[in-house]
Amino acid sequence: MSGTSLDGIDTAWIETDGERVSAFGPAATVLYDDGLRADLRRILNLAPGLASDDPFLRQVESQLTREHALAVTVLGRAADVIGFHGQTILHAPDVRRTWQIGDAALLSHITRLPVVHDFRSADVAGGGQGAPLVPVFHAALARELEKPLLIVNIGGVANATWLGPKGEIMACDTGPGNGPLDDLAQKHLGQPYDKDGALAATGNIDQARLRELLAHPFFSRPGPKSLDRLSFASVVESATAGLTPPDAAATLAGFICAAISQTPWPAPPKQVLVTGGGRHNVTLMAGLTARFEVPVRPVEAVGWNGDALEAQCFAFLAVRSLRGLPLSFPATTGVPTPQTGGRLYGTIL
Repeated sequence: MSGTSLDGIDTAWIETDGERVSAFGPAATVLYDDGLRADLRRILNLAPGLASDDPFLRQVESQLTREHALAVTVLGRAADVIGFHGQTILHAPDVRRTWQIGDAALLSHITRLPVVHDFRSADVAGGGQGAPLVPVFHAALARELEKPLLIVNIGGVANATWLGPKGEIMACDTGPGNGPLDDLAQKHLGQPYDKDGALAATGNIDQARLRELLAHPFFSRPGPKSLDRLSFASVVESATAGLTPPDAAATLAGFICAAISQTPWPAPPKQVLVTGGGRHNVTLMAGLTARFEVPVRPVEAVGWNGDALEAQCFAFLAVRSLRGLPLSFPATTGVPTPQTGGRLYGTIL
């Protein structure tokens, strides 16, 4: 799984029938080098106008795919199939478009394994948001946990899964995640992200700017709903203009936490579990703790691996795809009926 944070590739091995996970194997992260990360960030800006055969895009896609092949070999564990999400460069479900780059044929050729890919297109074509897809995996992991339960993933975009006591699964993107903070850190610190939330911790939230951000029409829309990595880019730039870098970071961190905590669900959760890179951000975790009246903990508190969770998810979804089981549901992506997805390249032996 290579997410909207553009930090690298998370890879994980699991044994599953697509309904339960019977074994967890090794997991690893292969970080993008600075050049590839910069190229991918450039493609995000260019994507709306890019042709699929653009030479620069094809070059980056080939390099990206080879990095994924490396990530598979790093695990050092034999597998039957690869679930290959690819790198999202454009997500616009309102015009029924979502675009993940990555060459499944090349990955299959290098690894000599069949590859399930293109997980989101069927949902978007069917009228869904195409995201988030992780809720059905959250539900499989959380079978024995007390409900209602809220699972928050803070990647480049933040999303949440609400699991009810009668098996209900609801989800949506809650707003921007680490993306705007990462861009700010890159601009002012020359670093890919604000490590531990240190920059934000030294600033103060500008409450007027925070109210301006929370007034965005996205937050008045009912779920399910989803965002592109750059959906809020111009809004964030305007709302943080003139602020010192620490105050801008603090305001963005406050924005991320407020958007998560204000997302409505049928009933309050008994606890909030946080996954994704954002759980390492002390400022974000403190902000969420202050906004919820129940425990807010990283997913490791219940024995999950937050660094591997989304990679594990797409392995799980690959098997669901092979079995024709739905990946998305009306209450998770807004698709009218439960929707299968994914395409197989190669042959399952």
